[in-house]
Formats: sequence, structure tokens, C-alpha cells
Amino acid sequence: MRRLAIDTSTLACTVALRLDGMLIERHEEQPREHTRLLMPMIREVLEEANTDLASLDAIVLGNGPGSFIGMRIAASVAQGLAHGAGLNIVPVSSLAAVAAQVFEESTAERVAVAQDAHMQEVYLGLYDRGPDGLPESLSDERLHAVGAIAELQGDGPCVAAGQGWLRYPEHMAANAALLGGPPTVLYPSARFLLSISSDYPMLAPKNIEPAYLRQKVAEKPRG
Repeated sequence: MRRLAIDTSTLACTVALRLDGMLIERHEEQPREHTRLLMPMIREVLEEANTDLASLDAIVLGNGPGSFIGMRIAASVAQGLAHGAGLNIVPVSSLAAVAAQVFEESTAERVAVAQDAHMQEVYLGLYDRGPDGLPESLSDERLHAVGAIAELQGDGPCVAAGQGWLRYPEHMAANAALLGGPPTVLYPSARFLLSISSDYPMLAPKNIEPAYLRQKVAEKPRG
């Protein structure tokens, strides 16, 4: 695998390069700094690997759901780089990347990932550990109002992940009996985008559509 992964869908600005057996990554968690951080981080990992974009197989994009502005930053950068280097883009779920990290770092068999969607809602993804140790989605990723999650009822223990659980303590309280405690993995890490990218199709840069979920935010106002 020779792929560059980027994600700015949350507070984390994260970049990772997989070059055959080598992994190089950068990861910073700073609000409203993605535009300043992302391109220098990409240059750093490419220079450290002594390679260029044209030598890669694809660019892996953390495609949300998450911050509207953050997703646009990463998508625009990925599209520009891919177009210039003649590469395709692999859009990957940012929620699934969080679940992949939980599965690698624990013995959890089920993960509920919740990221802050504002307006008393979270972006929710529910995953089981697959036979290969990677996340398998239990339902479509979606917006979910703060409160009890029906799919967790009676299905055994589940691990919480994502910053949304901390943003809305009442959401944690409503599901506490079915969760193992507060989350320890809060944001996507680009290295786990790479881990799951083989399960996603490659697309031409012009065909990338960020997973906004909240359509009324993503739509342009009518004139």
C-alpha cells in the first residue's frame, strides 16, 4: 500500500502516509487551525518518506460525518492534490476510523461512535468487530438526538467512542447502563483511515461528496 490519508472532520488535524511497510504520521488537536496545519503536515510526511504524490496509489480522505467547514477543507485539499498528481481518492468514514482504533487498542466487540453535530444532536455510528478485527457497520451512520439509542438495548456491552459523548453528558447518562464508561478515543486518526481504506471504493476527485448528513447545512441558500 502506498497511500496518503488526511482528516479534518473534527478538532483533530491528522495525516498519515503508508509507504509499503513504512508508516509516517502527524496528528494535532487544535481548534480552527486546520487550514494552517494541513498542508505543512502533508509536506512533512512526504519529505520524511523521500517520496512524492505521483508515487502513491491513492489519497484516502476522512469523509466525515463531522464539521462542515472541516470536511470541506480536507475534501478540497484532497481533490486538488489528487487532480494534480493523477490519483483517485478513497473516501472513508471518519466514524469508522474511530471504531477501528478502539478495536485495535482493546478487546471491545461493539463500539458506538458519537461526534458533536451541535443542536443537541450527534453523528452516530454503531459497529461490531468483524472477523478481521475491523469495524462492520450495524446501521447507517446518521444524526441522532441526544438520548437513548434503541439499537443498544439488550445487545450486550458496548464501548463509547467520540467526543460527542463528552459534549453532551446527558447523552452518556441516557445510555450509561449499556456502555462501559466514558470514551478514551475521541477523534479520528489518519493511520486508521489507512487501516480500513481497502474496504472502500476509489473515486475520481470530481466525484467526492462529503458526508454532511445534515442536508440543510450543506445546501446552498436559494437566491
